[in-house]
Amino acid sequence: MTVVTKQSLLPVRPQSAQLELTAKCPLRCGMCFAASGPQGTHGTMTRTEWLAVITDAAALDIPLIQLLGGEPTAHPDWIELTEHALTLGLRVEVYSSLYKIHERWWGILARKNVSLATSYHSDNPEEHDRITGKPGSHRRTRANIQEAVRRGIPLRAGVVEVLPGQRITQARDDLVGLGVTKVRIDRSRAIGRAVTTGKPEASELCGRCGRGQLAVLPDGSVAPCVMSRFMPGGSVKNGTLAEILSSPAWRDTVERVPVHAQDPCDPECLPGLDGSDCSPAEQEACDPAYEDIPDKK
Repeated sequence: MTVVTKQSLLPVRPQSAQLELTAKCPLRCGMCFAASGPQGTHGTMTRTEWLAVITDAAALDIPLIQLLGGEPTAHPDWIELTEHALTLGLRVEVYSSLYKIHERWWGILARKNVSLATSYHSDNPEEHDRITGKPGSHRRTRANIQEAVRRGIPLRAGVVEVLPGQRITQARDDLVGLGVTKVRIDRSRAIGRAVTTGKPEASELCGRCGRGQLAVLPDGSVAPCVMSRFMPGGSVKNGTLAEILSSPAWRDTVERVPVHAQDPCDPECLPGLDGSDCSPAEQEACDPAYEDIPDKK
């Protein structure tokens, strides 16, 4: 086996590894990049394989693991994967719709180096539920946002414009009122379920995919990010992350991602601002443009 050194990797060292654990989700958002929903599956990745991916990420000094889906907490091993990452000194962000949080999970989410990300579509319950396709989702998500803030769990939230006249600004203001200090607004991308004609195009990507992050999908495919799932550059079932990141196939894949000089990093690229129910979250590697809300003195 060829020995791969860190010096042989791409110039931009990944700052995050997005692990899309499952396509299962209680919601069915019309713009979901992963086309996830109640009938989704956990794919073909085994618990042992996911643990190995996290170990590989730590060996490459990738500091942040993002767990997403679908709904990552729907995967039976998400807690063990979180604990494994923490044991290796990594930070973990759980990108959840916050539709359903068991009481026993709060202790895990409140641990040091664990954070949350979610999506919030509207301050209006009817409009929010229309987007998620799940009656009562607004009430549950909002209540769990409040609980996360109350417990002091770091939380970022995003609002993705989906409907004409959607209450975007009001949703942002509601989040601020709840105590959320990192909020971002973005548009829906024509990827996954949001594709209405033809197939997804690289032009819909924010331009940062693969340049500071990578994604591992439920079948083991490795893509520049979860939003660029339609252009994989390798598979962890056939090699380690180090081998994939140093391969010509990976370089070719990343080079296919157009760089948009004027396009700020989209929350969905990491995954975006649209929670695990639809779009992924953003982090430092993606030069996030979340609005930091000043603390009220």
